[in-house]
Amino acid sequence: KAGYSKKSGAHRQAFVAGRMWSHFPCWILQPGAIFGAHMRGSSQPIGIFDSGIGGLTVVRQVQQLMPAENIVYLGDTARVPYGTKGTETVNRFACEDAAFLHTQNVKAIVVACNSASASALPALNERFSQPTFGVIVPGAIAAVEATRNGRIGVIGTQATLRSRAYDRAILELGENIEVHGQACPLLVPLVEEGWVDHDVTAAVLREYLEPLLSRNIDTLVLGCTHYPLLKAAIAQVTGPDIALVDSAESCAQYIQRELDRLGLLASEGRGGMVLNVTDELERVTDLAERFLGQRPENVAQVELTSL
Repeated sequence: KAGYSKKSGAHRQAFVAGRMWSHFPCWILQPGAIFGAHMRGSSQPIGIFDSGIGGLTVVRQVQQLMPAENIVYLGDTARVPYGTKGTETVNRFACEDAAFLHTQNVKAIVVACNSASASALPALNERFSQPTFGVIVPGAIAAVEATRNGRIGVIGTQATLRSRAYDRAILELGENIEVHGQACPLLVPLVEEGWVDHDVTAAVLREYLEPLLSRNIDTLVLGCTHYPLLKAAIAQVTGPDIALVDSAESCAQYIQRELDRLGLLASEGRGGMVLNVTDELERVTDLAERFLGQRPENVAQVELTSL
């Protein structure tokens, strides 16, 4: 594509370090949050939340990259999905989720929900001192690094696509990049039904992805934490020449870099996880095994405090 270029390394480093985030509504740390991070210890757990259980794909990647970390996970299964709700509602739910994690003495908060990451990070930064990370910016960084022709596709929920958060993050990192989005509301229920290899899922993927493929994209962002379970099925449709950006994987890699930078990486021992949900405890326990690759041992149902 004529005119396509990635911005300078210095520009990208400034963006990644957060020095350019003040005009960008999906960035992470305020100065107060950085100060608060230094008051915390590396042995404290990482808090991770999602509207449901899709964020367990982020947990799995964190466990693989940082096995010494303890994790407190919250899935707001009583109010899932966030992707069909308005911005104000999503922001309120995200603050209530983070407030619960704050009571668990976490050293950092990870918003493992693309819909909440797209809108709620500024509100979270105002309320909480912990460093707070979303999945949008890490995915955007990985997409810009991967693209060769400057045409990037993004699939996700209606709320994520409506926010255009990926567009803004990607365009901060590259000039004249084309970003083409496609909302895929049927994919989450198909994943939770366990139909990742089903003919119906393959047909739905072809329907969703054809408009993006017709745009000659060479990189596709899996902009929902459920979608890593569909990576093989998506690759069957896109073919080997299109790079797939796994938002869970890129988020975990980003968390590792940032915790290391803040001196908050756990260095010893074997970490564990507590899985908290707000409804459907038995069903979620069964589904969680699919996302984690093993059955969770410590599971609890909790009530959130309204804000």
